[in-house]
Amino acid sequence: MSDRFAIAAARIFDGEAWHDDAALVVADGLVEGVVRRDAVPAGIAVTEGGAMLVPGFIDLQVNGGGGLMLNDKPDAETLATICKAQMPFGTTAVLPTLITDTREITRATIAAGAEAVARKMPGFLGLHLEGPHLSLSRKGAHDPRLIRPMDGDDEAALIAARKTMPVLLTTVAPESVTAEQVKTLAAAGVVVSLGHTDTSYRTAKQYAEAGATMATHLFNAMSQIGNREPGLVGAAVDISTFSAGLIADGVHVDPAAMAIALRAKNGPARIFLVTDAMATIGTDLKSFTLNGRTIKRENGRLTLEDGTLAGADLDMISAIRFMHEKIGYDLGEAIRMASLYPAEAVGQDKRLGRLARGFAANAVQLTDALDVSGTWIDGNKVFSA
Repeated sequence: MSDRFAIAAARIFDGEAWHDDAALVVADGLVEGVVRRDAVPAGIAVTEGGAMLVPGFIDLQVNGGGGLMLNDKPDAETLATICKAQMPFGTTAVLPTLITDTREITRATIAAGAEAVARKMPGFLGLHLEGPHLSLSRKGAHDPRLIRPMDGDDEAALIAARKTMPVLLTTVAPESVTAEQVKTLAAAGVVVSLGHTDTSYRTAKQYAEAGATMATHLFNAMSQIGNREPGLVGAAVDISTFSAGLIADGVHVDPAAMAIALRAKNGPARIFLVTDAMATIGTDLKSFTLNGRTIKRENGRLTLEDGTLAGADLDMISAIRFMHEKIGYDLGEAIRMASLYPAEAVGQDKRLGRLARGFAANAVQLTDALDVSGTWIDGNKVFSA
């Protein structure tokens, strides 16, 4: 394929507005612009983009895919498998996520992330380290034997890791991490998210002032909103600088709770979609293991033997369909929740999340039924139905 080409579609959503009978012009892996189909410059090859062409999706919480969990094989090949497994579902930028594990596994994961960057691995945006500095009372599927407070070595490792990749996100709980540590991490460019915690609203606000900017999987594994104690749910919705991931599968959060939070969210920070996907995505697996424990897949749920939810059996286009069809969200807004808003949450909104001049040519071809029929990363087609 030439370094300059166009993708035409019946409708193109650039992240702000819809364009009918238009074409996306791409040059050297970047968006040159959106033009009328009949205004494509002469001599440029035109690829048909189907019913709709929209910005590539961004998933900030992906624990596995293609049959693999990052915890079980923390190397660059696993990162590539996880990123590739998301592409048929329209995800073009991924934060592979390490669930609470040992120091050795964490070190290996960080090294793998640095290697992925050096390889310019398609779809790899950085890492999300979810734990081990969490609260035992809100451990969820995290192994309680591996949860521990953050120490100086942990802090130094995170700061060093951030220098090797575009995005490093870590989920922590105030029970295991001090506000001063959060301040240090944020100053070093680490995105700090609060999650798996019983923290109070007041403490969450103190941590926001220290530099925390996110809440991990809103409503799940956190203190709930109450009339006298709003908890982390209340803080995530009320504090304007907090963005929050949302697992929109109808299993993790009731649709009514989703709708209430979305209406109430105080901006400019936004609620965005995450999948919390596990090894099952892109496979027919019925079970897999995490930290030596079996996780079962049944009826759209992933659970430990005791019934505890363990990640989600969800892909990003299904989350978008859920928001649009079940919650009644405008399609453009549902797409922004999977593209622009996560880009904003991790400071990547100057190059990702839109189909605008100078942005990465990451795009998704959709049918009228909102099925993915094609995916492009940096102008290269990485999936075709």
